[in-house]
Amino acid sequence: MAKVILEMKQITKTFPGVKALDNVNLKVEKGEIHALVGENGAGKSTLMNVLSGIYNYGSYEGDIIFEGKVCQFKTIKDSENKGIVIIHQELALVPYMTIGENMFLGNEQGKKFALDWQETYAKADQLLKVVGLKESSRTLIKDIGVGKQQLVEIAKALAKKVKLLILDEPTASLNESDSKVLLDLLLQFKKEGITSIIISHKLNEIAYVADKITVIRDGSTIETLDKKTDDISEEHIIKGMVGRDLSNRFPSRSTKPSKEIGLEVKDWNVYHPIYTERKVVDNVSLNVKKGEIVGISGLMGAGRTELAMSLFGRSYGSNISGQIKINGKEVQLKTVKQAIENKLAYVTEDRKGNGLVLSNPIYINTTMAKMDKVSKAGVIDKALEIKVANEYREKLKTKCPSVLQSVGNLSGGNQQKVLLSKWMFAEPDVLILDEPTRGIDVGAKYEIYCIINDLVAAGKSVIMISSELPEVLGMCDRIYVMNEGKMVGELSHEEATQEKIMAQILKSGRGE
Repeated sequence: MAKVILEMKQITKTFPGVKALDNVNLKVEKGEIHALVGENGAGKSTLMNVLSGIYNYGSYEGDIIFEGKVCQFKTIKDSENKGIVIIHQELALVPYMTIGENMFLGNEQGKKFALDWQETYAKADQLLKVVGLKESSRTLIKDIGVGKQQLVEIAKALAKKVKLLILDEPTASLNESDSKVLLDLLLQFKKEGITSIIISHKLNEIAYVADKITVIRDGSTIETLDKKTDDISEEHIIKGMVGRDLSNRFPSRSTKPSKEIGLEVKDWNVYHPIYTERKVVDNVSLNVKKGEIVGISGLMGAGRTELAMSLFGRSYGSNISGQIKINGKEVQLKTVKQAIENKLAYVTEDRKGNGLVLSNPIYINTTMAKMDKVSKAGVIDKALEIKVANEYREKLKTKCPSVLQSVGNLSGGNQQKVLLSKWMFAEPDVLILDEPTRGIDVGAKYEIYCIINDLVAAGKSVIMISSELPEVLGMCDRIYVMNEGKMVGELSHEEATQEKIMAQILKSGRGE
C-alpha cells in the first residue's frame, strides 16, 4: 500500500462574509500527481495557501499532517523547510535579475555577507539541465518567454529540495507545446519520487498526468477519483464541479449576423515599440459584421494581442499605419479616449495587470471606463455608481457579498465578469475580447459565453482572440488565422476544424 505523504483534515477557512473552505479533506500519496479541480472561487487556491503557510496557522481550523507529523506553518518559509513548495499562477520572478539570481533568491549560496556567485551559477546551470532548459543561468528573466519562466520556477523549487510540489494553473499562459513539456516534466518527477499537486481548469491535461483527482465545490470536498478505478470522464468531473450536467459547452445562438459591417480594418501595420525596425503586424485587413463573433486564432507570438492593442487607441506599437472604419465611417483612434468615444472596447487578457484596479471596489471598477455617465459637473455620484454596479452584478451573476468589496478578493471568473461589466457600461458597438476565459472554470466559461451571445444578439460586433481552439470553433461565426504578424487564412464556422487552422499556420511559416 502506498504511503500517505500529506493529509489535510477538516480544513475550514473564513474571510469576512465568506466561508471559503468548509471542512475540506485531502489525502495525497507519496510519488503521485494529485489534481485539484473546481470552479473559480471553489477554494482550491485557498486550500493550497493554507498548506504552504501563506495563510498561517491560527487563521484556519483543522490539521495538516505531512510525512506523519502535524505541522503548524507560520510562514511560507516554514513549509519550504519541510520540502513543500508552491508555484503560483502569477510567477514570482524578478525580470531584471538573472535566472540564477532568481533561483536562489531567499536561498542564497555562500555566507551571509559573502555570497558565492560561482556556486550559485554552477548549481543553477545544473538544475536547468534537469528541467530541460538550455538557457545560461546568467540570462535575464525578461529575455526568456513565459514557458521557460515556468521551468525556471520549477528549477527554483528543486533548489529547495522539494518533496511536494504545488502548481497553481501552471499552463494557463502556455501554448500546447510548452504545456506538454511541463506536464512531461511532472511525469518524470513522479518516477523520481517527487509528489505533485496540480490545480488546473484544463481537464484534458488533468487526464494526461493525474493519478487522482479531488473535486471541490463551494468550499467543500465533493469526491476524490482514482484514475485506475473511477470514471474520470470530463462529463463526470464537470458535473462534480458545477453541481449539474453541462452537456453542451457552448450555448446555442438564435440570431444571425447582419450584412452591415461594424468594424473594418485595412492594410494595418504596426512596428515594435522599442525595436522600431521590427514589424509585428504586417498589412492586416479584417472585418466584423454587426451581430457577428469573429475569432482570431494563432500560436503564441502570432501578433494577435499586438493587433488588438494597436487598434484600441494605439495602446501598443510604433509607426502605425492603416485605416479603421466603425459602422462604415473612417475614424482616427490615436488615444484610448478616442477609441472609447468611437464605441470601441478592448477586454485585455491581463485582467489583473491592465484590466482592473484590484485594490478598488467593484463599483469603481465597473464605471471607470465611462465616468461621465455617473458624474455631473465633474462630481461623481457614488450612489449611482453603486446602483449601476449592482445592476451589472445581477445581470452577469457575479458572485460577491457586495459591490463595495475589493475586486482583488474575487475569484478569476468573477473578476472577468467585472471586467466585462466595465466595458458593457461604456456601451461599445465593437468589442475585442482577448483570451476572455483564460484561467476560468467550465461553469464560469459557459456564463461568459452566454454574455457574449447576448452582446451579439443586441447587434454588437465581437472579435474573440483565444488560444483554445475548441472555444474559437464553438463560439465564432468566422475565424481568421494569424501567424508571424500576418493574416494567413479565413474560415467559416462550417468549414473550420482544428486540423485546418493548424494546417494554415504551418503552411504560412515555420509554425513553431
